[in-house]
Amino acid sequence: MALITNDIQARLAKLLSEEGLVRAEVISQSVENAKAANQSLIAYFLENKIVDNEILVHAISYVSGVPYVNLATSSIDQSILDLVPLDIAERNMAVPIAEVQNRLAVAMLDATNVQAVDYLSSLIQRPLKVFMASQESIRHVLDQYKTDLSTVDEIAEKTELSDAADADMKRSAQTIIQDSPISKALSTILEYAVRAKASDIHVEPLEKSLKIRCRIDGVLREIMNLPKSIEPALVSRIKILSSLKIDEHRIPQDGQFAVSVANKEVDLRIAISPVIWGEQVVIRLLDKSGSSFDLEQMGYAGRALRTIRKGIAAPNGMVLTSGPTGSGKSTSLYALIKEIKDESVNIITLEDPVEYKMDGVNQIQVNSDVGLTFAAGLRSILRLDPDIVMVGEVRDGETANLAVQAALTGHLVFSTLHTNSAAGILPRLLDMGIEPFLIASTVNTIIGQRLVRRVSEKRNVYQSSPIETEAIMETVGHLLPKTKEDVAAVSADLGYRDLPLANQKSYSLVRGRDTPQTPGGYKGRAGIYEVMEVSEEVQQLIIKRATAAEVQKVAVAQGMITMRQDGYLKALTGLTTIEEVNRVAADTA
Repeated sequence: MALITNDIQARLAKLLSEEGLVRAEVISQSVENAKAANQSLIAYFLENKIVDNEILVHAISYVSGVPYVNLATSSIDQSILDLVPLDIAERNMAVPIAEVQNRLAVAMLDATNVQAVDYLSSLIQRPLKVFMASQESIRHVLDQYKTDLSTVDEIAEKTELSDAADADMKRSAQTIIQDSPISKALSTILEYAVRAKASDIHVEPLEKSLKIRCRIDGVLREIMNLPKSIEPALVSRIKILSSLKIDEHRIPQDGQFAVSVANKEVDLRIAISPVIWGEQVVIRLLDKSGSSFDLEQMGYAGRALRTIRKGIAAPNGMVLTSGPTGSGKSTSLYALIKEIKDESVNIITLEDPVEYKMDGVNQIQVNSDVGLTFAAGLRSILRLDPDIVMVGEVRDGETANLAVQAALTGHLVFSTLHTNSAAGILPRLLDMGIEPFLIASTVNTIIGQRLVRRVSEKRNVYQSSPIETEAIMETVGHLLPKTKEDVAAVSADLGYRDLPLANQKSYSLVRGRDTPQTPGGYKGRAGIYEVMEVSEEVQQLIIKRATAAEVQKVAVAQGMITMRQDGYLKALTGLTTIEEVNRVAADTA
């Protein structure tokens, strides 16, 4: 918008004043201040937040005669995006949105610049129909570009030909891995995974091919199948970047490295293991810019949130999280630390690995090779005068016993265990040899959790089937408000707005629209939780070595919302679907 004329700026100021968007005196003052600062009126408006950016772009398009488009919620078909290469789109801040007769409709930031429009038209060899859009709109579409994985296939073919032509190169892994095409192939796969917001990349050797899969929103999806010949070069390249031994193929190896992909800093955790057809590689992606560690945004609400905040406000004791691998336990611990982080407390963590670096927190990386295990590290931590201790995982009886002793001596301890439910933590600690009276006197809050996929913004509303209605009534019917007068109070208690009444013939549910950007109608994930307070009644059960089912029964009677119930409440409020809750919480009450 640098070439917007003074005449357009004058008409813009008049339009904003006449429409009541900006007061006349504010505009007059802005004109003077902009001249004094030697900047355009539009730049001054944006810098001082006098007008919302989207409104300003719409107004500029109106006075300049260029049609306006808002793409903030638009999903552009991949075949349309392919008409303008990503590098050209980013460089010119111009994205394709549709084909109109024989012209390509393009949204541009600088749509009033005729020279820029002509230049773009000559670059892509197509006549254009130009629309004006805000920077946010264009960025939204740029994020929808899928990295072109076909280039990896081309690289693989070249590698095959090269191998066939040069037998010596085939024998020399070192020569192959230093070849730039392999580096480019790996970069392309990583870029695709980052743009798709994948949590893991699986490189899996088969008998005659190499399969690449990505875990997106908790579900593995195959993204490509490569020739078998590329496997040694690709795996060796990953080993070199991770500082691992490239000539070791018999035992598992773990490593890590960091990359900058799609303008994001991403930490990568590498696990390599020998399998019958070669070496399997699993890459865990940790996007340092992607987590806010905010309890409410993660899905904690109502009774669960109140119970957690009560637990972490205690001066000592243990707060434990449970769930299977990949259920967000570590993220919950980081959120708890963020909630209580303060200049007045010394927080020390012991992690394997340190997944996210937090300012103001002393984080220690476990290193078994030099004897720094969880147990050894925990002993040293207690000599560093901590107020709050986080142990990444309680893996054995020795670590469990030390964590309990830390809680008994006046520390607040956070940690995780692998169990199916919150109540399951208590028998698990008993199995590790911890005395029941020690568990009862130290553990004060237990969190059980899973991750469900969120329904995308583009969605359809439908009425529940008889089977779904019955499942809703059986699971949360007793929790839902009975009368309209109860809605506000019950919704506030449970932490969800506008809950439906109980005993309805059907309930309004949502289902996302399946698009390339939202596979299955889902985008992103949220947690479903059960948070148990260790009350006096629960303490008595622990001392009597009660089963997890008996503890669960008492906790529910005292008001605990189970994971399945929390999931159904989230489905009723449009966050996820009943099918998704049933998928991830099939083994819970």
